Amino acid sequence: MKLPRRTFLHLAAGAAALPAVTRLARAQAYPARPITMIVPFAAGGPTDTIARIVIEGMRASLGQPVIIENVGGADGSIAIGRAARAAPDGYTISIGNVATHVLNGAAYSLSYDLLNDLDAISLLTDAPAFIIAKNAVPAKDLKELIVWLKANPDKMSAGTFATWGRLFGAYFQSSTGTRIQFVPYRGAAPAMQDLIAGHIDLMFDQAANTLPQLRNGKIKAYAVAAMTRLALAPDVATMDEAGVPGFHLSVWHGMWAPKGTPKDIIAKLNSAVVNALGNPVMRQKLADLGQEIPSRDQQTPAVLSAYQKAQADKWWPIVKAANIKGE
Repeated sequence: MKLPRRTFLHLAAGAAALPAVTRLARAQAYPARPITMIVPFAAGGPTDTIARIVIEGMRASLGQPVIIENVGGADGSIAIGRAARAAPDGYTISIGNVATHVLNGAAYSLSYDLLNDLDAISLLTDAPAFIIAKNAVPAKDLKELIVWLKANPDKMSAGTFATWGRLFGAYFQSSTGTRIQFVPYRGAAPAMQDLIAGHIDLMFDQAANTLPQLRNGKIKAYAVAAMTRLALAPDVATMDEAGVPGFHLSVWHGMWAPKGTPKDIIAKLNSAVVNALGNPVMRQKLADLGQEIPSRDQQTPAVLSAYQKAQADKWWPIVKAANIKGE
């Protein structure tokens, strides 16, 4: 049957508008059920704690709960592999950090591409790393510690428990000309327990683990690897101030979805994150953990994607040169 020209054009215009209508309907309907967030470490650790605070703030915007699935092992690479292979429908998202989404790309032979198999949602937090020690270590500052380490190579032990911790240790040794015995741990908690008990001498740790023990006087801190002192630990010198200029390393966190997740869904998830990070209660909870929240203009998918790539360009050569391998 031959349609009149006016009828044909009307139907054609309606068909052309269908994809836009479908996208709008999908965005309005999403999410229709709970969302799963894959956390690449055990419950109770810094990444898990940050995740729980952020999703608490996201719930109001999404109208659905976000359920955490903790998947440990292989420095988070198993979990992120699962997240990368999930259906790109917005119902599986993941949180990760500089180790899981940058360093593992150089330390492990992965079955997925960290930079291309995930879609960025938002940068979440940033926290500088600390050099900490058991209270019995006699050096009163980092300069004295470095002098002692140079005079006594391999005499001090340092607990490491993640790719970024091993990187920090290797980077510290190469920057200071020292040698330390590294003791691997399965997580931050057992390493911290051994540091407090005096079984190891040093640790390279992030603020969320360090600050509670530092406040309680159970450990000492020699320096923070940031450009400025941390507000919650104003007495701890920066690495620049302590005599190791340019030594900066932070444990930042971000959120991702599987590659191919519709942009309107990414936008809705990003909006929920922005609202959560703008909530004063959530901000205070994160600040209490020593987490710094990026400015609003830094909370975009494009910023996280570019930052992840820049971090890979910076750290991958160092990881490979230090021969840091996944454990």
